[in-house]
Amino acid sequence: MFLRTLHLQQFRNYAQQTVDFCAPKTILLGENAQGKTNILEAVELMATLGSHRTTRDRELVNTAATLAHVEAQVQRENGPLELGLVLRSNGRRTVSLNREVLRRHLDFLGSLNLVQFSSLDLELVRGGPERRRSWLDRLLTQLEPLYAHILGEYSRVLRQRNALLRSPNGPDPLQLAIWNEQLAALGTRVIRRRQRALDRLAPLANTWHQQLSFGQESLRVVYAPNTGLGLGEAAEIEAAFQSRLQERSSAELYQGTTLVGPHRDEVELILNQTSARQYGSQGQQRTAVIAIKLAELQLIAQVVGETPLLLLDDVLAELDVRRQQQLLESLGGSYQTLITSTHLGAFAQEWLTCAQVLIVKAGQIVPG
Repeated sequence: MFLRTLHLQQFRNYAQQTVDFCAPKTILLGENAQGKTNILEAVELMATLGSHRTTRDRELVNTAATLAHVEAQVQRENGPLELGLVLRSNGRRTVSLNREVLRRHLDFLGSLNLVQFSSLDLELVRGGPERRRSWLDRLLTQLEPLYAHILGEYSRVLRQRNALLRSPNGPDPLQLAIWNEQLAALGTRVIRRRQRALDRLAPLANTWHQQLSFGQESLRVVYAPNTGLGLGEAAEIEAAFQSRLQERSSAELYQGTTLVGPHRDEVELILNQTSARQYGSQGQQRTAVIAIKLAELQLIAQVVGETPLLLLDDVLAELDVRRQQQLLESLGGSYQTLITSTHLGAFAQEWLTCAQVLIVKAGQIVPG
């Protein structure tokens, strides 16, 4: 797939801007705080309807306006697509596909696929488990858009169950049993999908990590579900979920919150049999993240049948020269890439010859 055009109106610091992409690589060049990352964020919204920077639409709308428009033209193997998104300060959204307004946001997902790698992703190894869960959920949403609906339903049931646990006189046992059943059923669907995705991603990530470390290290990506069981038939996992809820029932009543379920899962990253988070050096952790991102690209291409876009936001500044070159060489010419940078010195000449350079300054973009 290829992103041909992006149009922004009252989005972040862009009053009105159209960007035409005409090369396999696009370098968005400019000083910090000029709007480079905003371009990548708009593309991310077209793919996932979410932003890794904020959950509030009012932050996406220009302060001088009440709504913002993001539009994109994408070339897929089976033909072109026109994507549209209207963001409002009050949080209401409108999505359209080929100029037809869609009733369900689920029908919009999957129109554009991408992998985003920002300096924040280096916390994928160093950060807490919620970062790795969020990363895995974003990946799954692209592999299977229905997952966004399943996860949303699970979150809704989780909120209702938590409210019941906090009832002043304690939860009604019959009501709690009903919510337990729903939580376990939906949670099992989340767990099984997470397990399947990591089963496919893990060997790809290990292959890349071994290549990037010149055969010196191996990387294991291991799913550790909070319920204790990720493999098996749905009925087995659901039964383990219910059993775990019974075990922790007293603690949940005392704390007033749900302690069992995929909202507390962990994804463990193991380098040569030791925890990458606890014992990996800074360089090892960065190599692990690069390997995971390259594996994401491969997995999405395998599942979707087309190469996704790659967004690199201020990544080169976080990597030493050797890892910069490893990353750029690994990408080759396989993926349309949008990359932000403050200078061109990090790019090899062969990269620059196949790239368009766009200058970003104070919400304005001009050819470089």
